[in-house]
Order: sequence, then structure tokens, then C-alpha cells
Amino acid sequence: MSSFAIGFLIGQLTLSLILFFFIKFFLFSDSPPSNTSNTSRPSRRLTSSLSPKKPTLLDPNNTNVLSADQILSKTIYPFPSHPPESLDWFNVLIAQTIAQLRFDARNDNALIDSLTGVLNSTKRPEWLDEIRVVECNLGEGFPILGNCRIIPVDEHGDAILVDGGKDTKKAKLRDATLQARMDVDLADVMTLGIETRLVLNHPRPKTACLPVGLSVSVVRFSGTLSVSFIPSEAPSTSSVEEEGKDGAGGMTLAFTFLDDYRLELSVHSLIGSRSRLQDVPKVAQIVKQRIHQWFDERCVEPRFQQIVLPSLWPRKKNVRVGGAEDAHISDDNIQQVNEDANHNVTEETRQRKNANSTERDELEEAGKDIKRAEERFKSLHQW
Repeated sequence: MSSFAIGFLIGQLTLSLILFFFIKFFLFSDSPPSNTSNTSRPSRRLTSSLSPKKPTLLDPNNTNVLSADQILSKTIYPFPSHPPESLDWFNVLIAQTIAQLRFDARNDNALIDSLTGVLNSTKRPEWLDEIRVVECNLGEGFPILGNCRIIPVDEHGDAILVDGGKDTKKAKLRDATLQARMDVDLADVMTLGIETRLVLNHPRPKTACLPVGLSVSVVRFSGTLSVSFIPSEAPSTSSVEEEGKDGAGGMTLAFTFLDDYRLELSVHSLIGSRSRLQDVPKVAQIVKQRIHQWFDERCVEPRFQQIVLPSLWPRKKNVRVGGAEDAHISDDNIQQVNEDANHNVTEETRQRKNANSTERDELEEAGKDIKRAEERFKSLHQW
């Protein structure tokens, strides 16, 4: 056997052995034991993601409400070391609203008619004749609000003084209510002038009448306004849907003035028809006393005004178009707008066609008149 054949056989045998060991130990060998901790993590994640969780945001059984201390901590409001804040931006918005109200009141007599209706209500006494509003001036200035601070108060409305450590602070603020107190200052002249008659109905109706003219002006008002949000009473299950439709919210806005307010009034009176009495001091005293009493019974602590806030959830019926008319955005409204637009286009096209046909008829008639004039001129010339 030649050396070539021996070398060829040895090479083939070596190659076969290499392939055999490669296939046996690399392709068909058992895989090493895997780490059970690594393989169990995805399964645990999958199991935990598929397992039912207890809802936290919409859980009806979760009645835990954040305390005043937790709210102050989460909003980064260091009480009581936080300095008072100005309300310049809020003053601008309030001024815009008041300016619009004054503009509307000047353009129509809605305000005067409303005041006349209120003053001549069924509660008017018999000895007082019909009241007529002769002057209504809403002024030109705007209220200035400032020095706003957050004050925790107890259930009686008294401010809570926080002294001591962190635990003492949490204990005092656990059941407290947060109020925003701000200073209000209004230096303006707002006047309401009325005329009426005092009627003597004995022994017969309208035996005698005494004309009376009264003018009341608010010259200055300053005080401390307190604003807070109070949860409304929990509605019954039967009225939840109705309140949802009406847009009633679950919070109310309460505001009141502290009893250290300052209200300056100017009262001018004119009594009689021939011999008139002007600016009677007793009349001014009675009017000022009644106005202060009316204000104290409605807007001064411990009494307060409570306004139900509407629902703040985004709704389709509350959507408006920016830069267009203040209209609701809905499918029905969009369809109605399209129909109205098509109708307007059709009506304009028809009017244009009628106008063009009318102009065409007028031109034809004018042409006929010109031809008749030319024929007459020719006949006169021939004659």
C-alpha cells in the first residue's frame, strides 16, 4: 500500500473521530442546571400581574381622607413658616369679571329692573308706596386682594396655633380644616338712589303721602376674607345619577368675613315736597344700622355663604370651540351646523341667480327702450 493511501486513511479516520466527539459532547450533551431563582422571577411577575388587585383610587370602601398635615406636606407648604402671598393675578381676573358686569349693566336696564323687582316684592310694608330706582352707580375701582395665607382651623372656626414638635403638630392638624385668609380692600364710590312715598292709610287708604328720596353710597370696605372647601353631604344612591346629570359636585365653596371688617357708608336723604328736610341724621343712622345688620346676618363669622361647585370632570357637552361661537361640540350640533351652512350657501346662490336674472331683464328692457328711442329719432328726422 502506498504512503498516499495510508495518509488518506489516517486523515479520514481523524476527521471522523473529531466529528464524533463534537456531535456527542457538544450537540447531544445535557444542559447544565439552570438557576431556579432567575427562572422563577418572570413567572412570579406574570402571576402577580394577572392576579386581581384591590383598587386604591376608586375603592368605595376606602374612606380614608388626607389630613391637613398630609396635604400641607405633599403640596410643599411649610406651615407656619410660609410667608403670605400676593394675589395680583387673581385681582386681574376679578377686575375683568367686574368690568364685564358693569358693561352689561350700562347697556341695558336689566340691573335696574332687577333691583326694582326686589325692592317692590311682596314683603314691602303697606305704608310704603312703590319704590323707584333713580340712580345706580357701580363705581370704577376694583377690590384688591392680598396677604393670602393658609390657616388651619378647628370645627368651631378658630385658628389652631401649632407649637412643639412634629408629633404635636400632626396631632393638632389631624382633624383641622384648611382655610385661605386674605385681606380685601375696596376704595370706590358705589351709589344706589331710590324714591318712594310714605303713605298714611288711616282712616281711609292714602289719606296722606310724604315723598322720600334716599341715596346710599359705599365709600370704603376693608376686611379679612376666609375661603375654604367643605365636602357636601353624601348623596343617596337614588340621586347619584340625577346629580351627575345636573353637574352637581361633591364639594362646596364657603366664604365669610371676619368680624373686624370696616364698612364706610354715606347716606343722603330728602324728605317732603314743599318744605324739604335734607340729610336727616336719624334717617342716616337707621339706614347704616340696617345695612350692617343685613351684612352681619349673611357674611360675617360664624355665618358663611356656601356655594355648591359644579362637577369638574371633563364632559363632551361642556366643550367649546376656541375663536368661534360659544356652542356645544357634539355630533348633532356638528350636523346641524353643516345643514345650516349648506342652507345658507344654497340661499345665497339662489339670491345671486335672482339678482343676475333681474339685472339681465333690466338690461334687456333698457336695450329695447334705446331701440325704440332710435326708431323715433329716425322717424322724426325723416319727417
